[in-house]
Amino acid sequence: MSRALIETLMSAPYVARFGVRLDQRGNELTGVLPFEDHLVGNPLIPALHGGAVGAFLEIVASASLLASQPLDRLPKPIDVAIDYLRPARAQDVYARAVVARSGRRVANVRVEAWQNRIDAPVATLHGHFLITPARSDSEADSA
Repeated sequence: MSRALIETLMSAPYVARFGVRLDQRGNELTGVLPFEDHLVGNPLIPALHGGAVGAFLEIVASASLLASQPLDRLPKPIDVAIDYLRPARAQDVYARAVVARSGRRVANVRVEAWQNRIDAPVATLHGHFLITPARSDSEADSA
């Protein structure tokens, strides 16, 4: 786990503005995007702005990569595809990520976000991230 990098990610002004929280229990990490009025994109429904939901999914993907393995740097998105499945209503949003594959340079991550029911996602993310795994002591000595 890259605890210092998770703290760096969570303290970034962009992330802090969303108020995202992370809850880790065992090897499972759940992100929480608390509802705030400034996140509403459509006040008629009201629904959260798609950009806020998308940013939240990307934050959870990065945090999951950092929690799942030791990295030397924050993950960088290479490409991200987001499917918006239903409106995210004016309430908290939750998300969990699955690191499908993590290689020496690229990791493949899937994230699902939901509100009332985990089986009714509001959005999903599938992305590839550039990663820099932490080198072991033996690798550092030979370099």
